[in-house]
Amino acid sequence: MSIKLESLHKVFVAQLKDMYSAENQLLEALPKMAEAATSAKLQQAFGEHLIETQEHVRRLDEVFSTLDFKPGGHRCKAMAGLIEEGEEIINEDGEPEARDAALICAAQKVEHYEMATYGSLRAYARVLGLDDAHKLLTRTLQDERNADSTLTDLAENAINKLAMLAAH
Repeated sequence: MSIKLESLHKVFVAQLKDMYSAENQLLEALPKMAEAATSAKLQQAFGEHLIETQEHVRRLDEVFSTLDFKPGGHRCKAMAGLIEEGEEIINEDGEPEARDAALICAAQKVEHYEMATYGSLRAYARVLGLDDAHKLLTRTLQDERNADSTLTDLAENAINKLAMLAAH
């Protein structure tokens, strides 16, 4: 992190920068995941989350506009690693239904990383008295929870069963 972590405010800014990088990396990865998916519903879920991710970046820009910091200058290594795992799945040979199941797992790893970070950011904003940031981060956290729930529903109610049947 390029900011000395000497106060909660600086931790908040450092984690905001990390999330800004993560969301922007995800903007590049989601179309690839949607293209690799064979399930129309999974493609749709990735497409809808791409639109939400664009809104998440906009919200982060709004939070940064209230602070004395700029969003760039940092690369989220955790998201880079998660995206690399997703790219490995995309490039693997195998049954399309099994790939869809693996793509859901990769996407849920991303969602859980985002939920953990947004949860902390929201808590920091509350303690710091940054009410507008708290509201924006709460909305984004709920979006991430909804995306995770959508992926779980797709996996449990369709994709995992299709992947199991493909092996027989």
